[in-house]
Amino acid sequence: MAEDASTTGARVRNRRGEGGRLREEIVTAAAEMLDETGDPSVITLRSIARRVGIAAPSIYRHFPDQSAIILEVLRNAFAELDEWLRVAMDAAGDTPREQLLALCQGYLEYASEHPGRYLIMFGGTWLPNLNETAVTAEDLATLGQATMRRLTEALESCVNAGCSTSTDTFADMVALWIGLHGLAHQRLSTQAFPWPPDIAERIITPLAHLTEE
Repeated sequence: MAEDASTTGARVRNRRGEGGRLREEIVTAAAEMLDETGDPSVITLRSIARRVGIAAPSIYRHFPDQSAIILEVLRNAFAELDEWLRVAMDAAGDTPREQLLALCQGYLEYASEHPGRYLIMFGGTWLPNLNETAVTAEDLATLGQATMRRLTEALESCVNAGCSTSTDTFADMVALWIGLHGLAHQRLSTQAFPWPPDIAERIITPLAHLTEE
């Protein structure tokens, strides 16, 4: 279907074989809108089409529905989070304790720097109806796996180094993540609250079963 110039504005059509560029533009536009609002309901085929400068039906060449677009945004966001955590750990000291603390602080900093994106990723603001979308339960289950794996490995390293007394690293990793998420979410929701400066350490230390240095 040809793009409607009266609807799309001045966007230059992709040359043959450049459909991947339009797909990226669609995902980028959706990510920008989510960052700006934190509200997945603002993402519609029409709203994305207006921002990109195309006719809404053109989106169907790349995505079957709105939820499929948001899923791609989230895949990119979780990949970005994992890279953010890797950089935080690389900049930390060499001990497993320092690595774990840096990872946890990096997680909290990502939420603070990308609040709209974080709430879509972890805040439960996007719950697609799987009966009405091409997105599957398996698609959703893969989101965030790299982050959980990184947390588990960091905690296991602390156990192996003798600086954590955890006896069930998976369960304690889940508890640690819930603690981090709770703090990240509340910081975004109640920004005027006088948070203690060491509140993160007060959560991380007991949940990770870290021993005294």
